[in-house]
Amino acid sequence: MTLFKTVRPAFLLLTPCCLSIAAAFAIYQGVAIDRVNLALIFLGALAAHISVNMLNEYHDYKTGLDFQTQRTAFSGGSGALPSAPELAESVLFYGLLCLVFAALIGLYFLWTIGWGLLPVGLSGLLLVYFYSTQIIRRPLLCLLAPGLGFGPFMILGAHYILIGHYSFAVLITSFIMLLMVSNLLLLNQFPDLEPDRAVGRLHLPILVGRKNAAKVYVLFLVMAYVLLLLLVYLKVLPIYSLLGLFTLFLGIPAAIFVLRFYDDITSLMPALALNVALTLSLPVLISIGLVWQRLLIV
Repeated sequence: MTLFKTVRPAFLLLTPCCLSIAAAFAIYQGVAIDRVNLALIFLGALAAHISVNMLNEYHDYKTGLDFQTQRTAFSGGSGALPSAPELAESVLFYGLLCLVFAALIGLYFLWTIGWGLLPVGLSGLLLVYFYSTQIIRRPLLCLLAPGLGFGPFMILGAHYILIGHYSFAVLITSFIMLLMVSNLLLLNQFPDLEPDRAVGRLHLPILVGRKNAAKVYVLFLVMAYVLLLLLVYLKVLPIYSLLGLFTLFLGIPAAIFVLRFYDDITSLMPALALNVALTLSLPVLISIGLVWQRLLIV
């Protein structure tokens, strides 16, 4: 059970939600999806997500962060290892094993689909491996890395596998999730600011303070919705992708909470919950819009 907790299963929903954009775009473009390849994409992406979670759990324990954080449903890790320290090396082993598994699936696709996948795939693997040890100490990279991983790297790479070449439309659309997932991790860093600082981490809330980081959060949120509107206006996305605007009923109160309660962690909790729901639902609604448009064409 301790090992399972370090996987952080509640957070794994983000992987299929982001992948839905890649699959929906392929359907929208009239491509017949290979179900075996789609299943392997999912397994590889999920393995990479599990890997970064477990490696993060291991390093949180080794740096002593696990003993300082006040855990919430959205931050502070699982807290599993302090109660079972004998499993720390096992968590490291299985985290690396999942990364190797993701790499092997990537090698399979390099061989069967094309070597054009290499830059995106290799970048994703390096991001997973170095996130908890190096990236977390570089504020700008730490801010953008989660969004790059679940946005351009995951979505663009998956779409490449499904259709055999890169798509500029998919790349630009993936930047919506770059902004949203970066925001997800950014806001989740607010409760852990002091413990993170104590163990040598340096992310944006530590560098500029919660007040300024809250402004960055709102800026990214606004940019994501503006990008969605712009892509529909330019006909990169179909009109039905505006279903994503229904998430404004989550985004607007989240922004208000963040700007008002950035330094009051207890009062900020509803914003963290809204932010999770927003980040999971937006890609799904955009994907529904893409598939809906394709069904109308047919």
